[in-house]
Amino acid sequence: MEFNLSNISRSRIRSGQSPVWASIFSGLCASLIGIGLARFAYTPLLPVLIQEHWFSASAVVYLGAANLVGYLIGAMLGRILAARIGNVTALRAMKVLVTLAFLACAFPVSTSWFFVWRLSSGIAGGVIMVLVAATILPHVPAYRQGLATGAVFFGLGCGIAASGTVLPALLQLGLKDTWIGLAALSAILTAASWRGWPTGPGPAMAADRASLDVSVTAVRWLYAQYALMAASLVPAMIFLVDFIVRGLHGGAALGSRFWVLYGVGAMIGPPLYGFLADRIGAHFALRAILFVQTLALAFLAMTSNYVVIAVLAVVIGSFPPGIIPPILARVKQLAPTNAAQRNRIWSRATTLFAASQALSAYASSAIFNRYTGDYRLLFWMGAAATGLAFVVDFSPNRSPTRP
Repeated sequence: MEFNLSNISRSRIRSGQSPVWASIFSGLCASLIGIGLARFAYTPLLPVLIQEHWFSASAVVYLGAANLVGYLIGAMLGRILAARIGNVTALRAMKVLVTLAFLACAFPVSTSWFFVWRLSSGIAGGVIMVLVAATILPHVPAYRQGLATGAVFFGLGCGIAASGTVLPALLQLGLKDTWIGLAALSAILTAASWRGWPTGPGPAMAADRASLDVSVTAVRWLYAQYALMAASLVPAMIFLVDFIVRGLHGGAALGSRFWVLYGVGAMIGPPLYGFLADRIGAHFALRAILFVQTLALAFLAMTSNYVVIAVLAVVIGSFPPGIIPPILARVKQLAPTNAAQRNRIWSRATTLFAASQALSAYASSAIFNRYTGDYRLLFWMGAAATGLAFVVDFSPNRSPTRP
């Protein structure tokens, strides 16, 4: 991801092919489709898949984790794929792949069939996460850098909110038609954003010739912290709606409403946490965010009050997309003069995040099945992970301004 955008034209993308807003819109649609919908739309569908007897409860949980495994594969393959076919072609192909995956999931031929397509949608999401910002930001005027970056993460929240508002209406038509409806929505967004990508070369990405000033120890602590964050967000991400529907017997409609609140938090998180990082610094912002998230997950594990859970859903929902701006700001602190080094750190951090998330998903699934649906144990595990990430932030070599 390129951070130095000061020499970019203020009027149009350097290629001269697309206005800036079209490029930003394409990025938003990519994150909305590839991560917002492909990953998060599955959560409110989880109890319905069980109730409609498409799959068993244990199979549904493992199928949900398949998307996270695919995300890890996509994060590792993204840059390789882009080197072969180009960033824009890869991003377009991934949006098409997600659309096909939605359509294929409308036909539960077998558990293996469903697993392959959930895995495929995860791969698409991982590729999009690695490539989308790096494709857009080098072409965006400096004065719109914040808008472009925020739009990428705002798309995640939009996808989560859409999964909570659109899905209940689609479910009235049946589970099969719901998957077809998601495919249609994905196809519309793909078509609408098809031509918005920057198609020409961006500004020369000159090698940063400043000496490498990155502390290997500091970077490793950051990797550990980001991996713990990934593990912590999985229990609520996968089980929140099922906790409301089956754990508290609230029904599918109520579960969808709580998922909308989770989506509201996801839309609030990126700009709020980014603002916090600007005001008090990424280092202290991460501490504050992790402390609040630890408390939120702990309270979720202890309460059955719907009002309290509603507030917690917003707070917890702000975490998955919201942590990205402070982490990126922290990466910039670690390598303040070397853009190439920042790109490598971010790429590796994304891969580790995906790996930790996938492992956490399967561990959560195994524990959930082993302890016959103990949601609160999973939420306590999430709180423990954020608490440990908070402790890691007090480790040596993590100065606010220098590693």
